[in-house]
Amino acid sequence: MSFMLGITPWPVASALLWIILFVAALYLIRGTAHKTLEAAARGLHRGFRVASRAVSRSGKSLAARNRDVLLAAGREAKERIIEREFDRINETVRKDLANYSALHRSLSESIGRIEKDHQDAVDVPPDPPGWVKAVEAVAEIDSREGRVKVGNILSDIHKSLLKAHKDAMTAYHEASAKRHKLLRQMRPEWRKIQQTLAQVGKNVDSLLSRSVTIDRLMQEYEDIVRGHNRAVSVLSSSSLVNFFVSAFVLVIAIGGATINFSLIARPMAEMVGGTSLIGNFRTADIAALVIILVEISMGLFLMESLRITRLFPVIGALPDKTRVRMVWITFSILFLLASVEAGLAYMREVLLHDELATSALLRGDVGATATGEYLWITTAAQMGMGFILPFALTFVAIPLETFVHSLRTVVGLIAISMLRVLSLVLRLAGNVFLYLGVLLKQVYDIPLFVPLWLEERIAAAGAGASRDHSPVRTE
Repeated sequence: MSFMLGITPWPVASALLWIILFVAALYLIRGTAHKTLEAAARGLHRGFRVASRAVSRSGKSLAARNRDVLLAAGREAKERIIEREFDRINETVRKDLANYSALHRSLSESIGRIEKDHQDAVDVPPDPPGWVKAVEAVAEIDSREGRVKVGNILSDIHKSLLKAHKDAMTAYHEASAKRHKLLRQMRPEWRKIQQTLAQVGKNVDSLLSRSVTIDRLMQEYEDIVRGHNRAVSVLSSSSLVNFFVSAFVLVIAIGGATINFSLIARPMAEMVGGTSLIGNFRTADIAALVIILVEISMGLFLMESLRITRLFPVIGALPDKTRVRMVWITFSILFLLASVEAGLAYMREVLLHDELATSALLRGDVGATATGEYLWITTAAQMGMGFILPFALTFVAIPLETFVHSLRTVVGLIAISMLRVLSLVLRLAGNVFLYLGVLLKQVYDIPLFVPLWLEERIAAAGAGASRDHSPVRTE
């Protein structure tokens, strides 16, 4: 510094001289410096713009891929629902309408019996009595000799009339009772026909309602196949809902697995040793965790064998006979593990009672060592929990499948959002560097304000002189 200021005997003059030389050097290389700053700014701007376009293209390709995955998942789920509806219709037709011929025959027989009973129940008019002809014969007697015998004849007619009236009334009562009996026999047939027709109408209404549901599902399936934006938005929202709901259920399942772990960890320490370690973890804890994981695995295989979930297509593609065998094998293993856990829970309760009795004896509290009257309730509750929790964890396969399928869509949406934000940041950074180059050029010109001002004045004076010496145009 002293060397630089030692050019003249006066330090201030030396400093001014160096400033003038520095400003002169900056002024001489001003054009090159401006081009360098502009080239650097434009290079950075173009680089960030290219990176932004690349990230934007990656986001678009990822969005298209996520759209395809979402449509494929929605198409598969909709196919399963439509297949289930067709299975229900097939079951309804097979169960209720397959015996239509027998139903038709039963209806025909019932109608035939009703018609026969109705014909038998028709009121038949009685035959005219025989004494009418006798009265006509008496009325035709005109001779006096014949009048003598009229009284006897009329007496006989009267007796015959009473007897005929009595027989007619008896026959009429018997016929009426028979008709009423036939009509009473028709009532069950009518009710049977009414119930049969009501059941047929119910089955037909069920088929019609299912057909309406299938039409709606087929319309949604066609929208998914055609890739309509509305179908994509519905699938996206449904996937997000399924993701959060399945995640909530999985958190609950993790809580159940934690309780299950606490039930068997302590007795496992008595079985495998509480002081042995595998790495930094106790062997008993690892053994208990392995048992729980094996139970969850058996539950997954059981659900796959029952075709409730489809996480492993190989299991679903097995022959029915092999799949049924796998169902029984996995259920047997799960039942044995649940029984083992129930025994471990009982062992845990026994160990706890032993520890409480030992601590009471050490304290000298003899009365506390007596076994309580209702201790069997806690023991039974722990054994029940140890037996039921493995079967409850079996159903984790359902939310797990939903979580896995929806996780792809959710991760894709998050990645797309991050790529869009990154593309925007890179674009903004490119614009920032572009305007930063302009700013640096202006900052570079700040120390050169004196020569730039002189240059501007000289240029203005030269422009004015050229206007004064220019020839005047005459018309």
